[in-house]
Amino acid sequence: MRIYLVEDEFDLSQIIRKYLEKEGFEVTVFHDGETAIKHTKDDIDLWILDIMLTGEINGYDLIESIKKNRPYAATIFTSARDHDLDRIRGLELGSDDYLAKPYSPRELILRVKAILKRTQKQAGTTLNYDIYEVNIEKRTIRANEELIDLTNKEFELLLFFLENPNQAFSREQILQHVWGVDYFGSDRVVDDLLRRLRQKMPLLKIETIYGFGYRLL
Repeated sequence: MRIYLVEDEFDLSQIIRKYLEKEGFEVTVFHDGETAIKHTKDDIDLWILDIMLTGEINGYDLIESIKKNRPYAATIFTSARDHDLDRIRGLELGSDDYLAKPYSPRELILRVKAILKRTQKQAGTTLNYDIYEVNIEKRTIRANEELIDLTNKEFELLLFFLENPNQAFSREQILQHVWGVDYFGSDRVVDDLLRRLRQKMPLLKIETIYGFGYRLL
């Protein structure tokens, strides 16, 4: 699997590269946002983005470009600023995880493997709901032959509901499944993500259980 690492601390980038390559990943390192943004159309399995980069293009700019060009690409944010607002903004933009610096390279490896395990499903698996055809391998959704573009997080939320129809889930349960048990931040990201999913797929019958959570009918 191919990983792009965007990290302006040269020594740290080399350490992380060695750890990832030791695990069998193909790694390309960028030390600034200006160079990395030229490659946001590349077919990559995972981006690891430092939020605060030297130059005018930061990690937020990069993920917006990535999600525009490759909405299903997995991403991890890292930052020396361990602020809740950074976490929330990154996750709302579509990041799959967030690591505060300094972090252990082994912890990063575990996060990388967990994310790729979630995003790489069995080949040929297709789910259907109303007019929607969901190809899990390609991570695509079609409605009457028209492609619907979802971000990685929107797709994960959709898949969670499709695999568990008629079951009620609290916001906390959804957070743990879609964002992971290590997520820290407001559960309002669930509401925001669901609102965007409903806008793109209006025939989804996702019932709001007030004071608790949601259920797909």
